[in-house]
Amino acid sequence: MTSNDGRQKWLTVADEVAGGLRLDAAQRDRVGAEPVAEVEVLRRSGLLSVRDWGTQQAVTRVVGAADGNVGHLLGYHYLQVWRRGLFNNPVVEEEDDLFWAGVSNPLDAALRLEPVDGGFKVSGRKTFATGASVADRLVVSATRTDTGGKVTFTLDAKTDGITYHGDWDNIGQRLTASGGVTFDGVHVPADRVLGAHDEHSPRQSLAAIGFQLVLAQLYVALAEGALAEAAQYTRTTTRPWFLSGVDTATADPYILATYGELVADVEAAGLLADAASEALREASDLGADLTAEQRATAAARITSAKVVSTKVVNHTTSKVFELCGARATAAGYAFDRFWRNARTLTLHDPVSYKARELGAYYLTGERAPFTGYS
Repeated sequence: MTSNDGRQKWLTVADEVAGGLRLDAAQRDRVGAEPVAEVEVLRRSGLLSVRDWGTQQAVTRVVGAADGNVGHLLGYHYLQVWRRGLFNNPVVEEEDDLFWAGVSNPLDAALRLEPVDGGFKVSGRKTFATGASVADRLVVSATRTDTGGKVTFTLDAKTDGITYHGDWDNIGQRLTASGGVTFDGVHVPADRVLGAHDEHSPRQSLAAIGFQLVLAQLYVALAEGALAEAAQYTRTTTRPWFLSGVDTATADPYILATYGELVADVEAAGLLADAASEALREASDLGADLTAEQRATAAARITSAKVVSTKVVNHTTSKVFELCGARATAAGYAFDRFWRNARTLTLHDPVSYKARELGAYYLTGERAPFTGYS
């Protein structure tokens, strides 16, 4: 656990990083380059080394509100560092400033792991691998060719035989280096193996809902960022409608009421995401003693946060345009980046299935199955 002073220290650092990112976020979004410089900013700031769970969540939100791309990279970095501890062999690295990424898209089971002397050889291509091309270390999952079992291991991201395709060309999250990666007979030393996947283990299954939590936190961050930037524009630039009878946009009762509703929605989603984060922390802390029912309770809390934050971020990032006015659609303001990022991220997996899982658990006690998404 980190003391309040320690957490505040890191939040101050996160505020400084966010301030710098916010200055040229629109320009960097237009360029859409590999986020090498952004990862270096995180490294120099020391934020990659934060290990307290609650502080990680808070820092991700602060950074993500300024730049959803960098928040995404940082949130996934924290997740991969935590995820290693779910296995019997955590493969601890001595360096604190390494940037971690994952190669483990559950629906893209294309990596083959062949046993060889001293370990394994991995081959195949993954379509999406957020942050991998700019990472120092990777957490990778692949299927054994001899047993069909799934194994998770770590690799130096610059290992010979790994090719990054740089083919991420989506409308949102353009600076997350989420393109494909190919492994061409890459050697995996035995001491880099974290462990075999146990599909019945409540503890190992926490990884899937960990991803869902990070996404929920990012949705809240994007909504917070859109709301903050829109509010600044409204205070300084938005003109009152000529029929409003007021002199400033900040006196327009319709604008005020809409902001009030959005603020309430975003704050509620944030509180729910934080409660979900605490539920996952408690479940993780139980270690091998975690029961299937305790895991299901944590999953339900995270699912609630995912369902609500999805609705809130898509609504908020669209609604802010009505509060700013037609001139706010100018490319230079790039308010659309919040909506594009939200629309892209919220399609990660169908939220309707999350709502179905939550409803089933509430009505019948049916637990969500252990999958890569639940």
